[in-house]
Amino acid sequence: MSHDLIGTIGNTPLLRLNKIAADLPGIEIYGKAEYFNPGGSVKDRPALNMILEGERTGAMTADKVLIDSTSGNTGIAYAMIGAARGYRIKLCLPKNASPERKKILTAYGAELVLTSAEEGSDGAIRKVREIYAAEPDKYFYPDQYSNDANWQAHFKTTGPEIIAQTEGRITHFVTLLGTSGTFVGTSRRLLQDVPGVECISAQPATGFHGLEGTKHMPTAIVPGIYDEKLASRNLWIETEDAYRMVRRMAREEGMLVGISAGGNVHGALTLGRELHAQGKKAVIVTVLCDGADKYLSEHFWNDPNL
Repeated sequence: MSHDLIGTIGNTPLLRLNKIAADLPGIEIYGKAEYFNPGGSVKDRPALNMILEGERTGAMTADKVLIDSTSGNTGIAYAMIGAARGYRIKLCLPKNASPERKKILTAYGAELVLTSAEEGSDGAIRKVREIYAAEPDKYFYPDQYSNDANWQAHFKTTGPEIIAQTEGRITHFVTLLGTSGTFVGTSRRLLQDVPGVECISAQPATGFHGLEGTKHMPTAIVPGIYDEKLASRNLWIETEDAYRMVRRMAREEGMLVGISAGGNVHGALTLGRELHAQGKKAVIVTVLCDGADKYLSEHFWNDPNL
């Protein structure tokens, strides 16, 4: 069966992490392998849904430029889908986004506006608001942080896929917060359809961190779509633990994943150890948000201190 490019978004595999959880009998840990999406990340889902919703409402038309802020992956998804559908794309992203991300965005033909590295994703948000406010008629501004079509993409697709792939056996869902769309949409679906499931958020341990695309909510501009009531608890993730797990995933599981995915697996393993210590069984699912191809220039691959 053939698809167009858009038709290949979603229905990603759920992979069991056998080695990572090998010393935890009764604890199953799975990663939703979102790097199988054509744009290489989980962000293909919300980007597509926000564009389709923009088309449906008439906000996105052929003469408008799609503009948004991004730490990279949503931008890549916008640029890929925009190229396929004939839209111009303009993106604000922090200067310290990995070189690979900038090259991919440029390859798709997106126009980049680089913002302060120190201000992170919040600086990019402030810049896109400024540009849009000056010429609102020129742009379609989906605003991924406040757009319900972001979390609804996961409510409609990611959540049901996880339920089907675990045959309804999932007991715990854990993932880091960025726009919070993956956590909010997937959790809403799981809490609706799976009795007793527990949804646990994760965040960088401090406001200054190396987990690209994620937010330390106490010090960040909180996304409009974020709903803190969905999480039964929150895990605080250290950047070094995420780096360490990215290396372990590559060398033990044969999976090249990105930094936030490493943080997610570390969170899932932390939870698994707690539950095992309590004598409990569990089916824990987390998200492998993207692949390592955008992070191969990072120092941690060969850092002897990790």
